[in-house]
Amino acid sequence: MKIALMDSGIGLLAATAAVRRLRPDADLVLSLDPDGMPWGPRTPQDLTGRAVAVAEAAAAHGPDALIIGCNTATVHALTTLRALLEPGIPVIGTVPAIKPAAAGGGPVAIWATPATTGSPYQRGLIEDFADGVTVTEVPCWGLAEAVEHADETAIDAAVAAAAVLTPEDVTTVVLGCTHYELVADRIRAAVQRPGRPPLVLHGSADAVAAQALRRIGAPAEPQEAALGTVTVLLGGREGGLPEPALAYAEGRLLQAVSTAT
Repeated sequence: MKIALMDSGIGLLAATAAVRRLRPDADLVLSLDPDGMPWGPRTPQDLTGRAVAVAEAAAAHGPDALIIGCNTATVHALTTLRALLEPGIPVIGTVPAIKPAAAGGGPVAIWATPATTGSPYQRGLIEDFADGVTVTEVPCWGLAEAVEHADETAIDAAVAAAAVLTPEDVTTVVLGCTHYELVADRIRAAVQRPGRPPLVLHGSADAVAAQALRRIGAPAEPQEAALGTVTVLLGGREGGLPEPALAYAEGRLLQAVSTAT
């Protein structure tokens, strides 16, 4: 079994680690766009073009499925990528976990990039899945970029700034950008209020990994031997994990895996 994941940068690490936990025997192909990152500020047309190039590089390695490990790329490029690759290669997008978060009753905060916050896409998800629940959209200025570069000072500053914008009665936070899942513990510590019930965080990585396996009819077998290889593509060229990836447990997990040659 071979699963490919794509993103402009290391935001795909959370979903990659989730796939790794469910199927340690699966070969992984990680397709990144270091020359074009970040994708967030790009026009939809430009982003889609870059996403197509990254997806085609991954598809050349013959994966059984392709995961778009990026919320923004899913919004703008999912339809195009499915038209290009399916049915031969199922394409799985990443959607903020607003539905399960709202099921808990709230109040809910959605931490997302400034470009996604207030967007018709996110507002549509809120209307569809969080009717009757108090939802606050929180723009996280600079957080994805800080995580991408493993800039500890910038991460702390961005998390603190977003925490100030998060209402004190919030019980649940949706991590609306895949990068944020890499610093979930810091977000929890910043938002948790003294004397309040434990904060609930909802990421997308586990659900996306499980959906990828469902799309190809493969069961989760976490007990399998960790024999799967990892191939990293940087702008279509084989390379290694970007150095900042090793600042996170998810990146170190992949570094320990034998790498395909």
